Amino acid sequence: MEQATLTLRIAPELRFFLPPRHRNDAPVHTDHDGTSTLGHIVESLGIPRTEIGTLYADGHPVDPTHRPGPAQIIDVTPVPRPQPLPPGFDPPRFLLDVHLGTLARRLRLLGLDTDYHNDRDDPTLVRQANDQHRVLLTRDRKLLCRKALRAGAHIHHDQPDQQLTDVLDRFAPPLAPWTRCLECNGPLSHVDKGEVAHTLPAGTRATYDTFARCDTCGHVYWPGAHHEHLTQIIRDAQATLTAHPTP
Repeated sequence: MEQATLTLRIAPELRFFLPPRHRNDAPVHTDHDGTSTLGHIVESLGIPRTEIGTLYADGHPVDPTHRPGPAQIIDVTPVPRPQPLPPGFDPPRFLLDVHLGTLARRLRLLGLDTDYHNDRDDPTLVRQANDQHRVLLTRDRKLLCRKALRAGAHIHHDQPDQQLTDVLDRFAPPLAPWTRCLECNGPLSHVDKGEVAHTLPAGTRATYDTFARCDTCGHVYWPGAHHEHLTQIIRDAQATLTAHPTP
């Protein structure tokens, strides 16, 4: 079949994924034999399908299964924010890959159901995300391109503060601070001091009177030296959601 040329206009938010030669503002021109779907063509440029929003062919919205005609002009947009999720995934629950341990703790601090392990391979992560209806968060583009994955998102930034802001802006999840264990994701319950006094350092026992304990792993929490820092993380998260309200 004779090759045709497609012109793709990629949204600025998605140019990060393109090869360096295409990261300017110019349209991307690519050969097309008429058999590949539009979704496959866009993914072949390096953009994971989880990051692709509405596709347009000559100004008309089309499905990723659309097979472009000769010389069509394609517009590729990012996912909307807040992002709608598949049935059963809302409100969002998260699964994080090995590189996002600090982000996992911060999401748990906000009360978001967040699973994280540092020993899971890619097929296991995809299977768990699908089985448990979790959004897979990762910095690995190839992981997000796995066809079986139902819901995922690429984490662009290196710094946990920016990572957290991006997740909140994208999914606008309902927050419930101080309700999850930072270590294992289990629910926290208030516990009387007398029940845990024997497990506490002497200085903590003499200084603090308010405690919570994880119902799953038994870890005990109190408003210690890092409390103000954690409180500021929560304030910033709430401000992010206020600035980007759900429609």
